[in-house]
Amino acid sequence: MPQFSASLRYLFQEMNLYARFGAASRAGFRAVEYPFPYSEKPADIKRALDANDLRMMLIAMPPGDWKAGDRGLAGIPGREADFRTSVEEAIYYATSFDCPNVHVMAGTLPYGVPRESALSVLAENLSFAAEAFQNAGIKALIEPLNEKDMPGYLLTRSVQARAIMAVVNNSNLRLLYNFYHGGMAGEDIEESVRSNLDVITHIQVAGVPGRAEPDTGRINFKPIFELLDTVGYPGWVGCEYTPSQRTQEGLKWASVYGIGSPFQAV
Repeated sequence: MPQFSASLRYLFQEMNLYARFGAASRAGFRAVEYPFPYSEKPADIKRALDANDLRMMLIAMPPGDWKAGDRGLAGIPGREADFRTSVEEAIYYATSFDCPNVHVMAGTLPYGVPRESALSVLAENLSFAAEAFQNAGIKALIEPLNEKDMPGYLLTRSVQARAIMAVVNNSNLRLLYNFYHGGMAGEDIEESVRSNLDVITHIQVAGVPGRAEPDTGRINFKPIFELLDTVGYPGWVGCEYTPSQRTQEGLKWASVYGIGSPFQAV
């Protein structure tokens, strides 16, 4: 049975951040993820995790100035120093609350910059990050983001992620495969799981399209979750979706996995 973690950026938004830890635990989650914890004190997050018997499975690196349009710094020429500083900050946070995985955001292609130049910088920065995170006992993850939701993003399909991973050639650089982004990009999700299982460390899910509960949209995820058991996927599946109603009521889809509503046999 898949292990599900709760994205506290998306779920339980009807509560303040620290109340979400308790709500996730009461709903049956044993792990959470929160991409940008940098406005909080690491010790406060660690206390919230410990108090609710939760593990933090994933954070993201600082994305730069989000309001100014930054969506990560790894592939942005001229921002190499900022990127290396953000690696240090991510390591500090991740090690403070024992988070094993950090998403290294590639960024969007700046106006006027050749794509080849950005990809070259991306490869160099990913090589630096993969080694730095490895020395800290952390996995460096890259995630393709579909171009409909994230126009101009440097990595939009899993084949592109595999290509840059081959260039970097560091076993600590791994794949964060988001079923939502894969579905929106038109990928065959089952085939992508099978062909990328050797490099997938974390998975995320949401309904396609709409990014609501996984039982909404045009993709039936039940056989895909079963596939994860069949192929022996050992990692977690992050619930990174925007609830269409209050989070608890929207967790009916997860009852068969021991999450949310009382267990309902099928």
